[in-house]
Amino acid sequence: MSAYFGIAILLAVALLAVGGLYFVARYTAIAAEPVESLPFLCGWVPEEHALSRYHVRWYPLTLLFLAFDVEMLFMYPWALVVAKDGIGAVVEMFVFLGVLLAGVVWAWREGALRWV
Repeated sequence: MSAYFGIAILLAVALLAVGGLYFVARYTAIAAEPVESLPFLCGWVPEEHALSRYHVRWYPLTLLFLAFDVEMLFMYPWALVVAKDGIGAVVEMFVFLGVLLAGVVWAWREGALRWV
């Protein structure tokens, strides 16, 4: 029973913290509707809506960029331990790169890399 009591206390504290931060953000916001308000101290009146600037064709390319960015996150620590772990680490990295290459081939086949 005491283990569940500790979990309940932790859950209550987390919910109170999230709720408190929500109310602080809600009551200290400059604009009630930030998407509809003008930029603060910018000097320029926006010509178009802030969420309509980018065409939808850029999103698959962005996801590919993020995939390769995450690949670099995995390759930096791998470079530090590859000498210690040996050929097993090299095989694991090539399997990982193969999965990413399959994703790039799929995106290429679907036309995500076409610019127009």
